[in-house]
Amino acid sequence: MTESKSSAQWTRRQFGKAALAMGAAAAIPKWLEGEQTSGAAASVTGANSLRAHAEARGLMYGTAVIPDLLDVDGVAAGATTDRYTQLIQEQANILVAENAMKWHALRPSPTSFDFAQADKLMRFAKLTGQSVRGHNLCWHEGNPEWLNGTATKENARQLLTEHIQTVAGHFRGQLHSWDVVNEAINPSDRLHDGLRKTLWLELIGPDYLELAFRTAAAADPTAKLTYNDYDIELDTWDQTTKRDQVLALVRRFKANGVPIHAVGVQSHLKADAPLPGGGLVKFIRTLRKMGLEVYITEMDVNTRAVEGGPNAQDKAVAKVFGHYPHRVLAEANVPILLTWGITSKHSWLSHSEEPWAKRPDDARQRPLPFDDDLKPTPAFAALRSAIDRAPARKG
Repeated sequence: MTESKSSAQWTRRQFGKAALAMGAAAAIPKWLEGEQTSGAAASVTGANSLRAHAEARGLMYGTAVIPDLLDVDGVAAGATTDRYTQLIQEQANILVAENAMKWHALRPSPTSFDFAQADKLMRFAKLTGQSVRGHNLCWHEGNPEWLNGTATKENARQLLTEHIQTVAGHFRGQLHSWDVVNEAINPSDRLHDGLRKTLWLELIGPDYLELAFRTAAAADPTAKLTYNDYDIELDTWDQTTKRDQVLALVRRFKANGVPIHAVGVQSHLKADAPLPGGGLVKFIRTLRKMGLEVYITEMDVNTRAVEGGPNAQDKAVAKVFGHYPHRVLAEANVPILLTWGITSKHSWLSHSEEPWAKRPDDARQRPLPFDDDLKPTPAFAALRSAIDRAPARKG
C-alpha cells in the first residue's frame, strides 16, 4: 500500500526461538505484564507473546518498524527502558523497515547512498535474534525528488540496475526476503497486462520487472524474492480483476525463468468491508502449485467508518484479526504474517489526513494489536488465537 506519514521518518503512499522470546521478558516492564483491554489476554509477554506463539507453530509474526525510534544502544547494553523498543523485541520474530529501505531514504542524491537507518535496523535485529525483510527495491512511489528530473530513457535501466545491485548487495546474505517490485499492477490504468503507469514502465518498458528480479537475484542469491501488492484480498469485481492480473504476471515470470519465490499480499483491510473469501484462498493455492510462498506483508484494519468509541473500533478490528489470519495461515505456503506497525500510536492510519483514513469524529484509529499507550487491544488476543489454530510447520 502507499500513503504518507512523518514522525522520525514517515512516508507511505505519499504521505531466536521461543526461548529467546521468553528470555527477553525480563527486560519488559511491569506496565506490559498483565495489562489488558476488553478481550485481550492477561499476559502478553514471554511465552504469551505473539512471537513465542508463532515460533511454537513454526510461523513468523512480524511488524513494520521505524528504526529511528529503536533504542539499539540500550538493547546492546541490556538496559533499554524504551517501551516501543521492548515491544518490538518481545512480540516479533521478523521485521521490515516501514520506510528506511525505500529509495527516498537511501538515495539523497543520484551518486550517493545513506544506509544509516537501515543499518540501525539490521543491528537491532542481530541483537534480538529477529529476521528482516527488505522493502522495497522498485516502486512507483517513495522515490527521491531528484529521480524524475534525472531518469531518462537513456539511463533509466542503468539507474535501476545500479540501485538494486548496491542496495541488495549491501545486505547480501542478511535478509529473509526482498519486496523486489511493489505495486506494479493497476487495471484502472487500462494498459496491456494490467500494468501500472510508472516512471520505470515509461522509460524502460515492461521488461523493467524482469530486470529488477534478475538483478536482485544476482546481488543477493539467498534472499527470497517477492512481488508485493494491495487490494487483491477481497472477492469484489475490482479486486478479483487485479488479483487475476497479479497471477498472470507471476505466470509470465515463471514461464520466462524469472527468479521469484513469493507473492506478498499487503492486506490493508477495512472494518466495514466484506471479509476476504474463497477467491484469495484459491489464489494462494494456485501459487503453491507453482512452488511459491505467500506472505501477508502489511496487515492493518481501517476503522474510519466504524461508528462509536474505542470499544466499537476494537470489536470491529478484533473480528477481522480473528477471521483473516486464521484463514490465510491455514494454507501451508503462508508462513509469515506481518502487521504494518504494531501500535496505533505509530500507524500511518492514525496520522493520515486523507478522507479514506480520517475518522468523522476526529478520533484516532485503532487498527493494530496494541493501542496508543502500547497496551494490547482485543486484536492481540484474536491474532494470537488465529496463530494457535494454524497448522504447525515443519522446521
